[in-house]
This record gives sequence, structure tokens and C-alpha cells, in this order.
Amino acid sequence: MRTIQKTGLALLSALCLSGLGSAEVLAQSALAKQAAHQFDQFAYRDAIDLYEQALAGKGLSDTERQAAKLRLAYAYRQVRDTQKAERLYRELVGSGPTFVSDDGKTYLYYAQALASNGKYRESQEAYERYTKSQSEDTRGKGFSKLYTDVSKLARNAGSYKVEYLNVNTNKADFSPMYYKGGIVFCSGRSEGQGIKRVFNWDKSAFLDLYYLTDLSALSGSSASGLGGSAKAVKQRRGKRSNKPLGRDEYTAPTANDTRTVGSYGGNQVSAGLGYAEVPESESDRFSKTLNTKYHEGPATFTQDAARVIFTRNNYNNGDYKESADKINKLKIYTAEEKNGLWSNVQEVPFNGDEFSTGHPTLTRDDKLMYFVSDRPGGQGGTDLYVVEYNQGAWGTPRSLGAKVNTKGNEMFPFVDERGNLYFSSDGHPGMGDLDLFFVEMVNGEPTGKVMNLGAPINSNKDDFGLITDGERRQGYFSSNRKRGGIDDDIYRFNRDGSLYACRELTLVVVDAETRQPIGQTTVAVERQGGPAEDKAAADGKIDVCLEENNEYLFKASHEGYLPNTVGFSTKGESDDAPSRLEIPLAKPVVEKPIESVVANKISTLRGRVTTQKDKQPIEGVVVILRNECDGTTQQAVTGVDGSYQFDVVANCDYTLEALKDDYGTLGSKIAKIDPDKATDVVPADLTLFKKGDLVQVENIYYDLSKWNIRTDAASELDKLVDVMKKYPNLRIELRSHTDTRATAKFNKTLSTKRAKAAVAYLKKNGIKATRVVAAGYGESVPVNPCKDGVPCTEEQHQQNRRTEFKVLQLK
Repeated sequence: MRTIQKTGLALLSALCLSGLGSAEVLAQSALAKQAAHQFDQFAYRDAIDLYEQALAGKGLSDTERQAAKLRLAYAYRQVRDTQKAERLYRELVGSGPTFVSDDGKTYLYYAQALASNGKYRESQEAYERYTKSQSEDTRGKGFSKLYTDVSKLARNAGSYKVEYLNVNTNKADFSPMYYKGGIVFCSGRSEGQGIKRVFNWDKSAFLDLYYLTDLSALSGSSASGLGGSAKAVKQRRGKRSNKPLGRDEYTAPTANDTRTVGSYGGNQVSAGLGYAEVPESESDRFSKTLNTKYHEGPATFTQDAARVIFTRNNYNNGDYKESADKINKLKIYTAEEKNGLWSNVQEVPFNGDEFSTGHPTLTRDDKLMYFVSDRPGGQGGTDLYVVEYNQGAWGTPRSLGAKVNTKGNEMFPFVDERGNLYFSSDGHPGMGDLDLFFVEMVNGEPTGKVMNLGAPINSNKDDFGLITDGERRQGYFSSNRKRGGIDDDIYRFNRDGSLYACRELTLVVVDAETRQPIGQTTVAVERQGGPAEDKAAADGKIDVCLEENNEYLFKASHEGYLPNTVGFSTKGESDDAPSRLEIPLAKPVVEKPIESVVANKISTLRGRVTTQKDKQPIEGVVVILRNECDGTTQQAVTGVDGSYQFDVVANCDYTLEALKDDYGTLGSKIAKIDPDKATDVVPADLTLFKKGDLVQVENIYYDLSKWNIRTDAASELDKLVDVMKKYPNLRIELRSHTDTRATAKFNKTLSTKRAKAAVAYLKKNGIKATRVVAAGYGESVPVNPCKDGVPCTEEQHQQNRRTEFKVLQLK
């Protein structure tokens, strides 16, 4: 039944249905005309019956028949009958040249229906066809990539136990929220006798909020055997200890009644559209103020439970409003609890009459609220937003941006105690329909990668409305996986195993020269935050299971070879990261046999990676050490303190490099370690620069009052040439400075000539002139107090006579 919040927003989907045919095209058939009228009023169940009758006859032309099938398929899609939707879309896309595509939407809907029905290979092909027609929409590529091996989303299934709960009925039950030690949830169940509105959209009853006060009253059955007879369901109902939060024979469904905010298209009560009154049972009243005859949504509560924030149609204090197109949109309202009653219902200031706003959820400190809206300027259908909340005062909402929002629909947000965000989406690659996702947040900003929660929490049907703790140990979510369609149910999950999926990785220890596996090797596996574990590889191969979102070091050793260490990170990696990793071992190079004993003496190379500007440590930098004797490399990933270390041997030169997005480095050369002077620790720090940083080029000297490039200066400029070639998009301003021991005019002219000479040298060595800007600053930017008239030492003057570059562009 969120069916279509999935409510004022599903309307959006329907209104976007340009190209699905019109009532005018179907005018030759009375049945088709009636069907078109019902379709335009979002009465999809009635439209389905009429379209099926019209298509059963022979009175429609080929054009009319195609238009009718397009609308019928879409109607089945809206009532979540994916089997029949798939059948019709298959007929349409398979009709050859006679099929006129509607901007690729049919291929998209066909792909989504196939995935919902578990036909991932066919869905992959349909997504590829959609991508060809809509190349600017990246969704198709993401789903196509996932569906090459969708089983990767089930890698961590063994860690979770999912139960179907006895609180469920044969009506929609969904979107639980923690409240006073229990849960509040939405339900379309009936209590007693009376009149209750039913939506023409899918003939489903409007929803009320229910409150389960005692979670211990919940019992569950395995989600793997969800058949259950009607009798068994009825018996389980008798054990529930839930009570209604609202009662009103005209209480409408919430904004979450469907899977898209406003998917019912809002209410068109004045036109008599969108609902019908049929005998149904009513629920016990909780609050006349909170519940009205229009939509009230799943609620979120402040930590003291004194304030509720909820979704309702644009109706308050008897004031009913519509948009310009006569649609009653959704809005967010707040209310206060006084003496056990909800009162002082107010709407939030960022609502609008022309768009829908709903699905509120508060952070645990009540300072931020996430919500869903289809307001202008979004990424797609419905987007996620965040707004500051300070003791009743609201800030300005901001979108979570393209990292979270897609061209599809993002909805049903929930924030755990750590401030991390869970939400549902049909735009991020998933198993079908709505999937549940997780992203780390800091102060309302996404900082990590959006991660699919995988099976068994996700399925090929709608999965949404999750609530849980900060460790995701236990929680509840909603799904229509049992019976499909609009019959949503609440499930409970418990996690007994690892939080993240196991990623299989095969390590192969090979000879650096022959590339053949080395048998009888040992690999020490070190996991960040955990102890090291030695693994033996009889044939040179080891299978290891890696956690997501972690850092690893693999240290391989074998008698007669130099040890080697390779780093591997699963942070931010996609699920199809490399499944095989080679660790090359090289035999030591000995220049003199007599020195063979000391040549293999091992020292520790240890350093820190810091920023160029303020020398702050940088976490997550991949540091690469290359042994210039045999060409082998080692890798390490810096920790929070920016540190790294490697094992090195005497009598070999080494080169250090570092990799980090949006950063560059000059690198470093480590000269041979004299075995007679070898120490246990060799220091070697690295500095990374980014756009806007100033980097000094060391040891560039000029003859007095000259600007030609000396031989010793050329060797230093050669290092800059290497850096420019290493970063092909790097653009710099090459800045030359002098001391103050001449006139300012002379120093300005001299520094400009020196800067131009250095640029000319770079150009001569293959660097395009457009990548380097020459700038002479003379004595105007000293690095110490040595200005005119200030006595200084020669060393202080030398500090001011410098060449540096400013990073104008790096990527």
C-alpha cells in the first residue's frame, strides 16, 4: 500500500507518461475511451478491466492497439502486477518495426519488470537497449553491470535471519518507526464496521497508524517459508498487542501508502477522483487532530516523544488546497503531545502547493531531518533532502546530491544512532523494484559509498522502511515479497555474522622473473583493526575472505627470496573488484659474493604522508615502494596518522610514490643503504599537494644577476618535468623570487626572466607551454622578515631566493 507513495508522487510517474497514447487515439472504441478516462484519473484497476476487454476484440487499429497495450502495461506496473506488465512489455518490444518507442521508457519499464520477476539476464539485455536510447541516464549501465552476476548481493546472506511477523494481516502493513519502547506502523487493516474510503488506483483501503506497545509480543516465522494459510494468519492475529494510533472512518492512507511520495497523485476530492466509498471497517480513534479524512503518513518522533512530524495531504484546520493542476499535494506537519493528545498541528515552512514533501525522519539528537520531495531542481522522480532543526526552528533544505539521488526514486529514509542513513531506491542498482541502501553520513553530508544491503534484507520485490540500531544488529523493514502487489508486510531481522559481505580473493605468490607460482610459501594477512593471521600456500595460492570497507596487508615470504608486502583495500570498491592478486617475490641481487651475508640485511623504512600546506597527516593514501634492484614493488595504505612502513634491504635503491584522489606528489628517492651502516629504521616522509598549494622546487640556483639555467639547476628542473609527465592534466604557475639586495624594479625584472627561462626549459623537454605560467615576484613575497633595511644572514637571504610552483589544476 505505500503502493504508490509511493502517493502524491506516483502521480508524477503517471503525468510523465507522455507518449503512452491518449483518449483521442482510442476514441473509436467505446471501451478504450472509457479505459483512457479511468487511466487519466489514476483509477488503474478500472482501466485494466476496460483495456483488457477492448484488446480482446478486433475493433482497434494497430496504432490504437499499441497505445492501449502501452497504457495497460503501465497500469499493471502501477498496481505492482509485474508478471502481466512483463507480458505486455515483451509483446511491445518484440513487435519489430511497428513498435514506436516512447523515449526508451518502455525498455526501462520492461527491464524493471523482468528484474522484479527474477529474470536478470533478460533484464540486463533490456537495460542495454534502454542505455542505447537514453545514454545520458546512467542507471542502465549500473543495472547491466550488476546483472552479469547478481549473486554478489547474496554473499552475506548467511549473516542475517529474517522473520515474517505475526503483526501482519492480509492488508498492507509497513513502515515501522520506534516510539516509546514500541513501534508505530501503517496498516490498512479493518477494525469494527463502518464506511471507509478505498482508492480507485488499486482498490486498496486507506491506512491508519497503529502502535505496538510491547515488542516482546512479536513472534515470527522463517521468511523462507512464507506460504501460510489464511487460518494460520487469523490465529496469529489473536496474539497481537497492538492498538490503533488513529480512528476515523474517512482516514486516508499516508504519504507512505505507496512506494513513491504522492504516487496516488494526491487527492482530487473536489473532482470526485482518486477514491470511492465502500463498506469497510473503521479503526479506533487515537487523535482527531492528527488523523483527518486525508492522507496521514508514517511518523517520526523527537527523542522525548513530545513532538511528532508526519506527512499529510495539503489540508489543515479545515483548509484544503490544490496545486495549479488541481492536485492535492503532500506536506510535512508537526504536532505536540499535551495530556495524551496531539495538538497544535503546524506545517513546516519548506512545503509547497506545487510539489509533494514527505517521509520525515529525525537524527537521534533531533538536529537534522531527512525527507523526500519531488520539488523542482531534483535529480529524478523523488529525491532525499536534509534540513537543520533547532528546537522548532527550521533551516533551508538541501539535496543530498547525485551521490545519493538518481534519476529514479529515493525514499523512506531512516537515520541510525550514529547518524548514518538508510533509504530505499529503484535508481541505484539492486535486485528489483525498491532495494534498501546504506550510506555513511557526517553532518548531513554523504561521506562513503552508497551500499546495497543485499539479500536477504533485499529481494526482487519492494523492500523499504527499515529501522535498526547503529550496528545493524537487529531491526525491522517492510516488503511485499510474500504475496507481491500492494500487500506489504513487516519483517524482523537479526544479524549474527559479519556486518559486511565476504569478498573472495585469491592470492598467488609468484617468482618475479618467471611469474610462476612458488610452492610452500607463507603469507601473513593483516586486517586493519584485527590480528595478523599466517596462511600457508602449498601450491603458491591462498583463498582469503575479505570484509568490505577494510584495509589489508599481505606479507609473503619464502626461503631464498626477498619478502614482499602488498596492500589491498575494500573501501569504496565495487562488488566486482579483482578476485585475484599476485604477490611477486624476487631473489636478492648480490654484487659481490663476499657481501652476500650483509646484502640481505633487512631494515624498516618508515614514514608519514602529510599535506603540503599545513603538514596534516592523510589517511587512505596508497604508498608504493619500488626496488630498483629487481623491479619488485610493495604497497601500503596509510592509517589515520598518515603512517606507513616497508621492509627494505641494503645495497638497493628505492623509489617512493603515493596515490590519492585529488592529490599529487613529487615522490622520493631512497639511496642505497650501506650494509655496514644499516639501521633498524630508515625515515622517509612524503608530502602530497593539491590544487592551490605552493610547492618549492629545491636547489635551483642562478649566477649573480643572471637568469640562464645552470647545469645543477637543470637536474632539479628535470624532476619537475617528470612530475608534469606523471600528471598530464597538471597546470602550474612557476614562480621565481629574489632577496631584497637590489632595487625592487631590478628584482622584479630579474625574477620574471628567471621564471621565463625555467618555463622555456620545461617546454624544451616536452611540456606544453599552455600548462605552465611564468611569474616573477621579485622581492615582494619573502618567507621571512628580510625586507629592505632589515639586517639578515646569508642563509635567510637564500630562503627568499627560491623557485616554487602553484598548482592551478591537477585533474
